[in-house]
Amino acid sequence: MKPKSVTDSIILHSDLAQKALILLSQKGLKVGIAESCTGGLLSYHFTSLAGASNVLDGAMISYANEIKASWLGVDRGDLQSFGAVSEQVVRGMCEGILQQTQADVAMATSGIAGPSGGSSQKPVGSVFVGVQLKGESAHIAYCHFGGDRLSVQSQSCAKVLEMLIMALDS
Repeated sequence: MKPKSVTDSIILHSDLAQKALILLSQKGLKVGIAESCTGGLLSYHFTSLAGASNVLDGAMISYANEIKASWLGVDRGDLQSFGAVSEQVVRGMCEGILQQTQADVAMATSGIAGPSGGSSQKPVGSVFVGVQLKGESAHIAYCHFGGDRLSVQSQSCAKVLEMLIMALDS
């Protein structure tokens, strides 16, 4: 379901975050979040809910490549070879946030929200999102979203929240 307005988007993401919060709480799990293109929006959706402190262990906005490498331990070779907007880097972000926190599950986002910064290989709206349960392999998805910057960020949040819910529901 694609929201029609910013208000609809906030409601949708609050609903998804609430469902994720309930599942995390029921399973006694904590989440760690590593964000790039969403710039804290994903973390906001959790912290806006009562009970977030029971499930959110920590979050990091790793916007610059140097921060991805030095704070999260993302491989510098992957950053150089594949770029920040890549499956390899989002996998590294998931692994890094699990190592830097006491979280049981990781979520990560990296993409090109626009309106500039895209290329023919990675156009504006290109986003990789990932979810990883501790001790398991990360599940990474590539998405291409349309719309303005906030729309790309919002759709990225919705996708990774849906992935988290699916991972916890299985």
